[in-house]
Amino acid sequence: MTNPAAIAIPSLKPATADVDIMPTWLGVVLAVALLAAPVLLDSYYLHALITSMIFLLPAHGLNLIVGYTGMMSLAQGAFFGIGSYVSALLAMHLGTPFWVNFLAAGVVTGLIALPLGVPALRLRTYSFVMCTLGLVVIGETVAKNWISVTRGDMGLSGIPRPHLGFGVEVTTITGYYYLFLFLAVVMTALFWALVSSPAGRAMIAIRDNETQAEALGIPTWSYKLIVFALSAAFAGFGGSMFAHYLTTISPLTFQMYYSTTILIIVLGGGAGTIRGVVVGSLTFVAVSEALRIAPELRMIIYGFVLLLLVFWLPKGITPLVDKVFALARGRST
Repeated sequence: MTNPAAIAIPSLKPATADVDIMPTWLGVVLAVALLAAPVLLDSYYLHALITSMIFLLPAHGLNLIVGYTGMMSLAQGAFFGIGSYVSALLAMHLGTPFWVNFLAAGVVTGLIALPLGVPALRLRTYSFVMCTLGLVVIGETVAKNWISVTRGDMGLSGIPRPHLGFGVEVTTITGYYYLFLFLAVVMTALFWALVSSPAGRAMIAIRDNETQAEALGIPTWSYKLIVFALSAAFAGFGGSMFAHYLTTISPLTFQMYYSTTILIIVLGGGAGTIRGVVVGSLTFVAVSEALRIAPELRMIIYGFVLLLLVFWLPKGITPLVDKVFALARGRST
């Protein structure tokens, strides 16, 4: 008997399989391409890649809920907004360096999510989804009305650019690219370490059969609460990057657009795999940003891509990527 409080997620490969799919030579090529991107691409396409790296972190967080624990949440937009405000307020009022703001955004957002998750996780199926949607609405309302802190609809402007210490400040788009690439790689590695650990295997057991997981002695409710907080922390980290990149935020940061974008990244890329979320962020964020050069066609093309995904790739892009990697591996042997 499966968990009635979770929306069914298709059975997926273990996270440790991610590192076995890609041929080594292809991984080296991709690494070189990422490092050389500022030389090969102009600033507009670098902006698109930076945007995809910003949204990769909250997508990892949502993937932890959807792909590895078997629940569905729309709250990532709220936690993304909280992280952006925490980081911006610290930088503006205390002048703290970027690393402090980045860590504080994730930690504070995770701590805020803990008490919110206690009642939310006791709800069933669609009630839980609606509750997480309510968190987005509440977050936007608080940001609009807590004027003494957030300045309401005026938002926060003049957010300092990242100060890395020792007099180093990121001011160029190339600097942002390498900083965010470093953060994306580190946070992805931490995510992989988490889902590959015994805790990650416990999450997968809860996803596949919560009743059986409980019978094996896994404290399922505690795990789900921790996962909820960790997913919020990842969203908070992304929010910090967002605030320091744009240098201005407003209550619009809480709008449903961000929650749906993050959800599309996870489901469109392939829930339950790391490579799926990475490919999803590049496809659905970077491509969307790149298409701004043709605004009259941008949303039409984007919508067409989503329709193709629904009809031809219902499990996301990951199976197609796996076939490409398998073909590349076969040719390399």
